[in-house]
Amino acid sequence: MEEQVLLTMRDITKTFPGVVALDHAQLTLRKGEVHALMGENGAGKSTIIKCLTGVYERDAGEVRMEGVEGSIYNHSTQEAQRIGIATVYQEVNLCPNLSIAENLFIGREPRTMIHTVDWKTMNRRAQKIMDNLEIHVDATATLETCSIAIQQMVAIARAVDMDCKLLILDEPTSSLDDKEVAKLFKLMRTLRDSGVGIVFVTHFLEQVYEVCDRITVMRNGQFVGEYSVSELPRVKLVAAMLGKDFDDLASIKPEGRVSVSDEVVLDAEHLSHKGTIKPFDFRIRKGEVVGVTGLLGSGRSEMVRCIYGADKAQSGTERMMGKTLKANSPIDSIKAGMGFLPDDRKADGCIGDLSVRENIILALQARDGMFKRIPRTKQAEMADHFIDLLQIKTASRETPLNQLSGGNQQKVILARWLCTHPDFLILDEPTRGIDIGTKTEFQKLVLQFAAEGMSIVFISSEIEEMLRTCTRMCVMRDGEKVGEIQGSMTQESVMSAIAGGEKK
Repeated sequence: MEEQVLLTMRDITKTFPGVVALDHAQLTLRKGEVHALMGENGAGKSTIIKCLTGVYERDAGEVRMEGVEGSIYNHSTQEAQRIGIATVYQEVNLCPNLSIAENLFIGREPRTMIHTVDWKTMNRRAQKIMDNLEIHVDATATLETCSIAIQQMVAIARAVDMDCKLLILDEPTSSLDDKEVAKLFKLMRTLRDSGVGIVFVTHFLEQVYEVCDRITVMRNGQFVGEYSVSELPRVKLVAAMLGKDFDDLASIKPEGRVSVSDEVVLDAEHLSHKGTIKPFDFRIRKGEVVGVTGLLGSGRSEMVRCIYGADKAQSGTERMMGKTLKANSPIDSIKAGMGFLPDDRKADGCIGDLSVRENIILALQARDGMFKRIPRTKQAEMADHFIDLLQIKTASRETPLNQLSGGNQQKVILARWLCTHPDFLILDEPTRGIDIGTKTEFQKLVLQFAAEGMSIVFISSEIEEMLRTCTRMCVMRDGEKVGEIQGSMTQESVMSAIAGGEKK
């Protein structure tokens, strides 16, 4: 087996001020395998990848790769690419305004005799690359017209054409639907069979067991173990990730929930937004958790954005706690007692250069107005309270938000809204891209807040997650609310409603 080893990372250590990110971590990748890198947020997965690809310089440890003499020290991503290491991130790092062919050959375009770009040759070669990888798309199409899945495949195709031996896929499936995931997995298997070693970072357990050969588990910056997928039951994988016996599905039970009040917190009638969401009615009572489900692009996010005022409703009326609400902008909703954790925390939630403290008090300060400044001591008290309550892993309250892991960033944004003591909280994909342990914490918090009287809208791509937390579900399809499911909800009944759009 030793002659098949492509990459060996041993005793990798990396520290940041106040934080040991990697503590003698290790990773071994073989040629022609898909290797899952698993662990909770903050386990060190991203850090070890960045130490390999030249984003960070490690403090200690050894990296060896087939075909490269001596220990590797990549000082930039370009150096990593030169020795055959390529990374494709969740957020595709290409030029959306250029064609697929231009993105494939950017910086290395074929030239004519007079040194202009040879467009005919470039387009022909690009089409051949896409066809060989069974990516059925016109290479002359502008990238922004393609789905996220195709954009990711173009990024992978570019890496393959640049003779990558080692491909790192960092959360590539987070924004894809099932059909797109299947296409991506087919491409990954094609590359694996050609001898490429693939490191696959994901939080979806079922995907690991579908496409991966081996698993490396990390925890608190340390190597926990390397396992064959065929020999590692899911419950043992979860136990390895969390460092304890843990059954995430059994840890949250809907039984024993407090009964929902008859008091209506929000009542919306015939709300709509041209081009995104057709007229819909929505009502939620005190202490109720209402799920919004549907396929990707069904209008789930558009529905709650319309309720919140992020997209101004162009028809209909809203009443919040019995009073008419004109949600012309989010600040109107915030002042009425509403909170909104958006699905894209990087674009719409996080202000990375501000500290954890500053991010937490942001919504409260906006609600009170800039002329009613929150005293610094009060800010510190609130930040420390929520850091403790939500178990946010941070060196201090003054740590810039962009230095935290994704799951801890999500907790900070949740703390921002809890600071305002909302009557009605919208959670749009709050657990997407975070580890299984943090997901469970979020689900428990949702039930706790509901028990305390908060009304919550919960959107998740994982139906099982909503079945464990929601009292009923609204079903969306093609920008239209097509029905509701309540009472005895099962995965089968929800899937049937999504597929057929039946009124329930």
